[in-house]
Amino acid sequence: MKERVAQLENYILKHCLWQFHSRTWDREKQNEGVLSKTMQILCDEPVDKGTPADRCYWVDAVVLAEEYKKRFSWLAALDKTEIKLLMQGLKERIDYVTITGSLNKELTVKQY
Repeated sequence: MKERVAQLENYILKHCLWQFHSRTWDREKQNEGVLSKTMQILCDEPVDKGTPADRCYWVDAVVLAEEYKKRFSWLAALDKTEIKLLMQGLKERIDYVTITGSLNKELTVKQY
């Protein structure tokens, strides 16, 4: 599981610009929005697109899910429970890398 999370994380860190929001709360919302919708797409579940933010996250999630399916053939062998666990592990890792473990002091500037 850890190796698979690392592969998915590596793709995000190299190819996804959405990880670079300048504030902690933006990153938290973005990570949750994109990764939860990616998980729903990968599990063939309905995706909420009710707000402009939902639609924005959905677009990034569609691209991410397509790339994951194309690049990581092992994903097709996972059931929905395994995909959900994998995506939860990925979200925890991305939250750590982009928020809690980040050395970027601008994330906590109150004036933003």
